[in-house]
Amino acid sequence: MQRQQRLTADRLADEAVTALPDDAVVSREVHENAPAVVIRADRVRRALSVLRSEVGFDHCSCVTAQEYEDRFETVYHLTSYDNRTCELSVVVPTTKDNPVSESAAPVYRTAEWHEREAYDLVGITYEGHMNLRRILLPETWQGHPLSMNYDRSQPQIVSLSEHANPIKEDSRQGDTMFLNIGPHHPSTHGVLHLEAVLDGEQVIDVEPDIGYIHRCEEQMCQRGTYRHQIMPYPDRWDWGGAGLLNEWAYARVIEDLADIEVPEYAQVVRTMSAELSRILSHLLFTAMYALDVSGEFNATFMYGFRDRDRVQDLLEDLTGQRMMFNYFRVGGVAWDVPEPRDEFFENVRAFTNDLPRKLEEYHDLLTSNEVFQLRCVDTGKLPAKVAKQYGVTGPVARGSGIDYDLRRDDPYGYYDRLKWDIVTEDGCDNFAHVLVRLREMEESAAIVEQCVDLLTDWPEADRTCQANVPRTLKPSGECYRAVEGAKGELGIYIRADGTETPARFKIRGPSFSNLSALPAMAEGEYVADLVATLGSLDTIMGEVDR
Repeated sequence: MQRQQRLTADRLADEAVTALPDDAVVSREVHENAPAVVIRADRVRRALSVLRSEVGFDHCSCVTAQEYEDRFETVYHLTSYDNRTCELSVVVPTTKDNPVSESAAPVYRTAEWHEREAYDLVGITYEGHMNLRRILLPETWQGHPLSMNYDRSQPQIVSLSEHANPIKEDSRQGDTMFLNIGPHHPSTHGVLHLEAVLDGEQVIDVEPDIGYIHRCEEQMCQRGTYRHQIMPYPDRWDWGGAGLLNEWAYARVIEDLADIEVPEYAQVVRTMSAELSRILSHLLFTAMYALDVSGEFNATFMYGFRDRDRVQDLLEDLTGQRMMFNYFRVGGVAWDVPEPRDEFFENVRAFTNDLPRKLEEYHDLLTSNEVFQLRCVDTGKLPAKVAKQYGVTGPVARGSGIDYDLRRDDPYGYYDRLKWDIVTEDGCDNFAHVLVRLREMEESAAIVEQCVDLLTDWPEADRTCQANVPRTLKPSGECYRAVEGAKGELGIYIRADGTETPARFKIRGPSFSNLSALPAMAEGEYVADLVATLGSLDTIMGEVDR
């Protein structure tokens, strides 16, 4: 299967190179799971336009910026919503003394935020970018923290101008009001700041302001060794319960780079635990979204945390932790399911058997509630075409009718050998996002039940939890891999240079791209709808600020 996918990818790369203008292509490179094309920095827009319109790469999943001893480099990780196994890395080098490249943002709107981050942290300038300014750090920040010549000893001063009214010189007719929402308002789900411009109660402009809890997760991972020190970090990108899914993202990329084959039994355990983690995350969304929309500690909020406790009990029995699980290992999982096995499986089945009844309660309390419908139906509209431009993935994309799920489209684990369905809704609104997540919990429960049946009957002699992994890993190469996280496509790019630690570790958090679409969803609606729309994205700021 992997050989067939690789051949398909190679053919697609040949097609891509053939379609590109002759004066754009510099050379070709080999990345671990995707062919790479090196193009000129002054031909980026033209080359990416051809790849998008003529070859079918309509999804810019990630943008990675990095610095070498002799150059800067931007890597655009391209794929297709209709054919996820066909991937292409577009590498754009620039000189050290003049790190300037054409912007991809006019072609892929999702590159707007990614390139701002690259400019902010690495120092590459993107010509033609519609709004090239810092995104994580204040505008007054001196230097670029991920550049080699960054002076860590220099003082940083944030001037009062940082807090000036951005619409002071606004020439639009009518009375407008600038409203700060957050960064500590409860509806912003963490330290997120929304700069909203209102005309009466109508939102005419909104800009998410991020970077308040920059986690330095990428840099900490670059200092950790592959074998043991990196795996504890992914849990901390998403404290909503999706930590096991994040662990899988790292496991997948390093196992590709180090050519490690995970035992089949461990794949089943991973799949079961990952879907319990997905349910944990979706229950938190359901509880908190009811709080967002109703504005009070209602029954749904309490029911959501009641049901989360049951899942957390199961995962605590399995992993030893309630939140920061650290259960996956390179090559498998830390240990087998707890003894007595029958009792653990019985507890899992008791939860999954009871889940349909609980989901009916959520539908009665939320989706059948007329007030909830008035707040969510036809608000936060995100048509599929716009969602793809912003690189939106996960339940938000599937709520716009986009049939895209990495568990099926880029198979890993045991998903391709189980029976389950992709959940999509065509409403393209906040209500559709709720329906998708509620229905996805049903599918996750079905996956968990099938895994339990398999594990129950698995021969004791074949219960191998980990591959035989060398004590020290020193891979070489470049690889971008992703999994279907609770919020969407969670990807990691690693450039390995033959040492024990990554030369570059880039995290593609789904909440980052999903949140960038908020202005397109909220403009023209009422300020109350803005709160409902932001909540429906289910963003987690530890993943956005990384």
